[in-house]
Amino acid sequence: MKILFIGDIVGEPGRRAARLLVPMLRQRHQIDFVIANGENSAGGSGITPNTAAEIFGAGVDVITCGDHLWDQKEVIDLLRNERRFVRPLNYPPNTPGQGSTIVQLPGLPSVAVLNLQGRTFMPPLENPFHAARSEVERLRTTTKIIFVDFHAEATSEKIALARMLEGLVSAVVGTHTHVQTADEQIFPGGTAFLSDAGFTGPHDSVLGREIDPVIERFLTNQPRRFEVAKGRILLQGALIDIDDTTGKATKIQRVSEPLPA
Repeated sequence: MKILFIGDIVGEPGRRAARLLVPMLRQRHQIDFVIANGENSAGGSGITPNTAAEIFGAGVDVITCGDHLWDQKEVIDLLRNERRFVRPLNYPPNTPGQGSTIVQLPGLPSVAVLNLQGRTFMPPLENPFHAARSEVERLRTTTKIIFVDFHAEATSEKIALARMLEGLVSAVVGTHTHVQTADEQIFPGGTAFLSDAGFTGPHDSVLGREIDPVIERFLTNQPRRFEVAKGRILLQGALIDIDDTTGKATKIQRVSEPLPA
């Protein structure tokens, strides 16, 4: 099985990249399953049913989220009604939505997608290490193909969680920083890892936002509105090959596909 994971989709440019590039990448690489982090898809902050529908329409099978989960009030409809949408598992009990999902596509083995959020330099949530252990054990009773989107700031936290889950999940890929790292590897236990998938959207920017207002904020410490930028749109993420029987990863490669002008 080949899984494409798409790093944080930022605003309309990111959604456009997904719409135009995912079908092409699916055909080029014979991709079976697509996961995308959509937490910045609505105007660069948060997600709505409409932006989620656009991402699903591009050929994405599951959407994950992160610390911008609550930025759009309409997200509650996704949390209550969309089984293909997951938010970080380690929210307190009784939080709307789900932290994982299992998807069975025709002719393919079932795939579990688990979303977690880190705590180092991030808003405080429950301990993702404790949450991950019990949830992975539960998911493995149904499928050995388990993909983890760990939405976290600190590379040490991402690596530590991936090492803890080594041999128990197919892949752990980090999101949140919007900066694609070059440390892709497969651990001896068969778990693929990448510290951060990067982001999908305009890269002539500061993490997807217009450059000048961000510089002004650093210079003056005064509030500025950070509009989504427009130039040099890339789809970033990772392509992972997984053995259907064992659930172990056999290959991981970074993706950084430009949107043709």
